[in-house]
Amino acid sequence: MSALKILVIPGSLRSGSLNARLAAVAIDELVRADVEVTLLSLGDFPLPIYDGDLETSGVPKHAVNLKRMIGAHHGVLLVTPEYNSSLPPLLKNAIDWVSRVQDAHETRGEVFRGRPFAIAAASGGRLGGSRCLQALRLVLSACRALVIPNQLALSFANDAYDETDRLKHAADREVLSAMVRQLVDVAQQMK
Repeated sequence: MSALKILVIPGSLRSGSLNARLAAVAIDELVRADVEVTLLSLGDFPLPIYDGDLETSGVPKHAVNLKRMIGAHHGVLLVTPEYNSSLPPLLKNAIDWVSRVQDAHETRGEVFRGRPFAIAAASGGRLGGSRCLQALRLVLSACRALVIPNQLALSFANDAYDETDRLKHAADREVLSAMVRQLVDVAQQMK
């Protein structure tokens, strides 16, 4: 039986991103769960701002490649910052473009329906990006994705890590572990 493959996508390109740090901690947890993990940077898939007029000349190749990368994995973890109580444009734009990709013998947006998605956010504030996670869950659900119930909104993320870049609070580690377990279990069932 082939190894379970999970794709981890941080929704931030900023150096020192709290969400890139959280993605790294999640990757460690996934590796401990004996999962094959791929870390993807949206910076490697530059896309224009979604515009239906641009789509008439074809979906950009980076959107097609990003969709195929998602499709090559059994599950996806999105780790995103919160901008103005919602999704950052980088992540929303990537989702919008990927939802428009349609390879032969499939329906548009099918890649969202074939695997579970987990969502997490890290923020310096007390809400931990929870408003963004609510918006992201809504967007993914509109794409008919299965978004697992467990999620992580990491509050006060500036102070959430120890000197080895691991989560220092047991409650945060437990929530992360439960989310990872649920993602792996659901992905295994859908595999």
